[in-house]
Amino acid sequence: MRSTFVLALCLAAAPAIVHAQGGTEPVTLGNDVVLSGSLRTRVESWNWFRGDADGDYVYSGSLARVAVSRSRPKHEWQIEFAVPILLGLPDNAIAPGAQGQGGLGATYFASNGGTHAAMLFVKQASVRFKGIGGRAGSSLRIGRIEFAEGTEVAPRNTSLAAIKRDRIAQRLVGNFGFTHVGRSFDGVQWVGSGDTFNVTAFGGRPTKGVFQVDGWGELKVNLFYGALTAQPSDATEWRVFAIGYNDYRDDVLKTDSRSLSVRRADTAGIDIVTTGGHYVHLAQTPAGPVDVLLWGAVQAGSWGELAHRAGAFAVELGWQPPMPRLAPWIRGGYDYGSGDGDPDDGTHGTFFQMLPTPRVYARFPFYGMMNSGDAFGELVLRPTRTLNVRVDVHALRLAKNEDLWYLGGGAFQPGTFGFTGRPSNGHAGLATLYDVSVDLAVNRYVAVTGYYSYAAGKDVVRDIYPRGANGRFGYLELLVRF
Repeated sequence: MRSTFVLALCLAAAPAIVHAQGGTEPVTLGNDVVLSGSLRTRVESWNWFRGDADGDYVYSGSLARVAVSRSRPKHEWQIEFAVPILLGLPDNAIAPGAQGQGGLGATYFASNGGTHAAMLFVKQASVRFKGIGGRAGSSLRIGRIEFAEGTEVAPRNTSLAAIKRDRIAQRLVGNFGFTHVGRSFDGVQWVGSGDTFNVTAFGGRPTKGVFQVDGWGELKVNLFYGALTAQPSDATEWRVFAIGYNDYRDDVLKTDSRSLSVRRADTAGIDIVTTGGHYVHLAQTPAGPVDVLLWGAVQAGSWGELAHRAGAFAVELGWQPPMPRLAPWIRGGYDYGSGDGDPDDGTHGTFFQMLPTPRVYARFPFYGMMNSGDAFGELVLRPTRTLNVRVDVHALRLAKNEDLWYLGGGAFQPGTFGFTGRPSNGHAGLATLYDVSVDLAVNRYVAVTGYYSYAAGKDVVRDIYPRGANGRFGYLELLVRF
């Protein structure tokens, strides 16, 4: 009841908030200091796979963000504050053993230690210097910022821009903006751009947050990123990248398929280099535009006392039939992240997703790109410029049945690894996922989203949750910007 009331109150207040901001002109303080912000509130309904805990619950989460900024010809600065508010979190959705936390509501509860939580913290605080070295396309940004790999360049073609947003960006590093807290980075970002290329370099540390409302501090995790992105035409883009990841939180138990006693004895850090790239192309044909996406990455380094060797890839195709009334877009493909076939061979073979925004690719976030194979089909309907309907079907399997069923979004607390693993019990079939979403842009300031999903669990899920291997997740969300 409380969650429904919160959403109804925000819906009622939305027109007043939009009207108060004064039309299309930005809100200014003084001469050229701009005030901006947003309020997002979401009511989530979970019916986790049925175990010994109660995974059937509803709660609400909201995130208010307010920023002040000033832009000058040679530099600009920004300070942004955030207030996450969690209400009605489930206090009995965590079971012992392999069943663990039943959905994100249980994760929020475990991360904050109560059914309600809220806190004010600095989300971003940075200075950006423009025209470094006299080059118009170069800049240097220092401070606390949000960073998402794969978003360095926005394609001019709207279809390519949508593919990058939904199928390329944040696979390995992102702000996990779907959560009610999110992730920032304390670091430095340099950008150099030309007419058809972009070079980006970034180094920093992720902040606390994501599931815990305290987003003030940073973690003992180092991230280094470099990428070259080129757009030889409006219909083509490619990128090559390298990511260095170092986790030296010595007291954190790593999640992998080794025995608990072996993992406890391994206190060495994680030091991994990931190299990869993507290629996306849109071809105009008499039957409508056809797109192809190729993405891949390989990893080498050390996983504690083990050598680390892993890889991942994605191959996807899309077609937009010439049907103006519905503007359909049919897409499908296969995403793969390697698993570890032998925990005792001295090499860790599970692809490590580092610090992603997993919900972009796993809209019912009970899986990720670690030890997984995802064959999917997708239909998008766009009957108007402001309405988007999307339906997906995913056939999910583990890449190696000797490895674990992994889920999570990366480090977010000093003492929490960030990914959890459940035993496969020698099985590979995970689930078949069906979901649908409706996105409506009421105007340029207000958007409403509804989502519903159903997961039919297979052998991996059935062995862990014998009382019910099917899960459901849905939400209603309101976003207001000013």
